[in-house]
Amino acid sequence: MLVITTIAASAQIKNFNKNGGQITRFSTIGNAVDAHDGEIAYFDGTYYLYGTSYDCGFQWGNKGAPFCGFKVYSSKDMNSWTDRGYLFDATTAVWQTRCDGKTYGCFRPHVIYNQKNKLYVLWINVYDNRVGYRVFTSKTPVGPFNEVAEPHLAVNSDMPIAGLNNGDHDTFIDDDGTAYLAFTDWRTKGTIVIEKLSDDYLTGTGEFVKGITEGETEAPGLFKRKGIYYVVYSDPNCGYCSGTGTSYRTAPSPLGPWSKPTKISDNSCGGQPSFVSTIKINSETVYLYGSDLWNNAAKNEALANFYWAPLTFAADGSINPLKCFEVYKMPRALPSTPPKGLDATSGQADFSLKGDIKQDTARAQYFTIKRSGKLNKLEITVFKNNYPDADLLVEIYKANKFKQPAGLPLSTQHIPADAIGWSAKNIMVKPNMRVLKGQQYVFVLKSASTKGCYGYAYSDFAPNAGGGASLSTNGGNGGKTFKPEAGRTLKFRSFVTN
Repeated sequence: MLVITTIAASAQIKNFNKNGGQITRFSTIGNAVDAHDGEIAYFDGTYYLYGTSYDCGFQWGNKGAPFCGFKVYSSKDMNSWTDRGYLFDATTAVWQTRCDGKTYGCFRPHVIYNQKNKLYVLWINVYDNRVGYRVFTSKTPVGPFNEVAEPHLAVNSDMPIAGLNNGDHDTFIDDDGTAYLAFTDWRTKGTIVIEKLSDDYLTGTGEFVKGITEGETEAPGLFKRKGIYYVVYSDPNCGYCSGTGTSYRTAPSPLGPWSKPTKISDNSCGGQPSFVSTIKINSETVYLYGSDLWNNAAKNEALANFYWAPLTFAADGSINPLKCFEVYKMPRALPSTPPKGLDATSGQADFSLKGDIKQDTARAQYFTIKRSGKLNKLEITVFKNNYPDADLLVEIYKANKFKQPAGLPLSTQHIPADAIGWSAKNIMVKPNMRVLKGQQYVFVLKSASTKGCYGYAYSDFAPNAGGGASLSTNGGNGGKTFKPEAGRTLKFRSFVTN
């Protein structure tokens, strides 16, 4: 197990719970991290997660689906992620035309830093032009990024515009500052190509090697270790598939010659390879491998999770097979101050996502007030799937001795479907009612929707002291219809002030 030494102590990075289930990562404000098929970069002591957003409802192959844009999160430890917003405004007509559901979409944001001109350079994969990419620059790693001239690459430069020419890519900077683009050539059914970039990293130079793989591969990740160059890739290629293999090849130069393949995982720990980032911390270098744990090719890929782990190497330089369920060491999370008025909370460790709240199914969570005052805010983590045709209803009741809703609701709030994203995020209700220490309440999530559903975050491994979840299969009509779910907790936070 690799330990990264920094000034701070180490903390655990978990990809799965103790039963092997996927874990959803949340931002510092409690929303699910919504940045997929991108990479983690490390600039000036901070990790940056770049990725495609799916929260607005982008669905590959759905011609009516909007493009959501690209997001970035920052962290000092890879545990606590701060949402830094979108890399640029993707809501414009131009970007919707380029990337919405009527196209093949836009994916794979990768950012590198150019020491010569002090600019951060962003490459994204698009399908509205011939080259298959668009390039941006920014003075900061979080943007805003501004588009520059369309790049040129030697491979497929004579192919039709807006076709399946070049696909998933990676950017890499060598020790001498020379940059390269590794990418997928769709015209040869998914072989890998590497082309040297210009000094400003904004376009190709015409120096390239093609046919690094024989085909049916994609998503290359290029890096260098102890004088050896490696390219890690998805083997085979498979869009939004959960469990494609990971293979790699080596070479003495980015332009080859490249070796025969070696496979290090048959299923990429339940996902598809996304990146390998070279991260230098103090005297150590970490080769951080990332895999997108796609939502089984379902329509809501905002629910996709992540697998992150440092690669390890044998004495001869070969990459060891992935050990998916190990827990890894990374820098410890910085201490944070609890929000003002925070009373009861489920926390946000070891949570997963599930969608089933609709006409016949309701969910509930009881909780205990820790101090007297006014219950002025309740945050609950929810999402939607497949366009529900009714609002989400949030009700708050007093709890009876069986921890079920008792009597009439003390607070009722309708949350419109349009106000809820496809990625799991906090919604807020404001009961504004007096409460006493030790009192128990229940919040209920229900809907009359007959199309689509709403979802929630839950954990079966982090029980909430003084609380617990329950399920109703008649739409939550009547407190006695809720049956406790042993050990389960819904993700929430309550706030009480004087």
